[in-house]
Amino acid sequence: MSIDLNLPNKLTIFRIVLAPVFLFLFFAEFIPYNHIFALIVFVVAVITDFADGKIARCRNLVTNFGKIADPIADKILTTITLLCFMQKNLCSIWVILIIITREFAVSGIRITAAAQGSVIPANIYGKVKTVMQMIFSIIILLLLAIQSGIDFIFPHFEIISEVMMWILAIVTLVSGAIYIKDSAKIIDFSK
Repeated sequence: MSIDLNLPNKLTIFRIVLAPVFLFLFFAEFIPYNHIFALIVFVVAVITDFADGKIARCRNLVTNFGKIADPIADKILTTITLLCFMQKNLCSIWVILIIITREFAVSGIRITAAAQGSVIPANIYGKVKTVMQMIFSIIILLLLAIQSGIDFIFPHFEIISEVMMWILAIVTLVSGAIYIKDSAKIIDFSK
């Protein structure tokens, strides 16, 4: 079995590679303005996320590999980002638990569907959740970069971050529930 490494698939793989680079830069306190560099890497990863899907649809380059790998690349990047936020007290472990549980449940459904000969792509609710997660993460990273870059403390920064993350957790739960409900129409859970 060969993998069609067209441009969208290459962008997906590139996003997976960027995730540990982001992690390194986020905690590389010995590098001046490390949070700014981490933010730049994160934004580049987000751009590749939007670009790979758009290119795949416009050029008719949608592949089964892309349908599976693209959400996995998103999960890798967003999970690493959430863990970084938790380490800085910007996100509760409960938020991470909700989001990761949803991601494992959806991945399990995708694997079950694949075993039954179906591919279930991300739905609009999952895409909204992903966009919201990316936007909230960029806002938090931007505030963190500004705060660390000019030695300024934003009032209530941790509270603002926590509220955004709880909103995201609620949207994540709703999108996951809809995905599970919709998948019941496509796959046989009794097998």
